[in-house]
Amino acid sequence: MTKKDIVRTIAEQLDLPQLRTKELVQKTFDALIETLVQEGRIELRNFGVFQIKRRDARVARNPRTGERVPVQAKSVVTFKPGKEMEARVREMDRRKAEEPLPTSESPTPLDDEPNQPSQEQAKTGEDG
Repeated sequence: MTKKDIVRTIAEQLDLPQLRTKELVQKTFDALIETLVQEGRIELRNFGVFQIKRRDARVARNPRTGERVPVQAKSVVTFKPGKEMEARVREMDRRKAEEPLPTSESPTPLDDEPNQPSQEQAKTGEDG
C-alpha cells in the first residue's frame, strides 16, 4: 500500500476531497517524523512503537568478495507492533493455516501461467 492508496481510502471513507486528505496525511507523517527526531520515540496505542536506536560501529563482510569492511555507527528507526496489530496478524496466520491445501485436481499456479522465459533468457532477449 502506498501513501496514495492511504489517501484514497481515507478520502472515500470520510467523504473528503483527496487533495485535502493528502494534506492531512502528509501533515500526520511530518509530525510523526519530527517527533521521532526530537524525542526518539513515538508510542501509538494498539498500533506500535517507533524508536530511534543507535547501532555500534562494526566490521562486516562483503558477501560478493568476502572482504571485511568497516561499518560506521549509525542511528536506525525500529518498529515494534502493538498488541492489536500482533493479534490481527496472528489471526490472519491462523486463518491461512486452516485453508484447505490444493488437491492434485486443482491447477497449480504454474499451470495457469504461459511459459515465461528464464531470467537468463529475459536478459539476452531469447525465447524459451
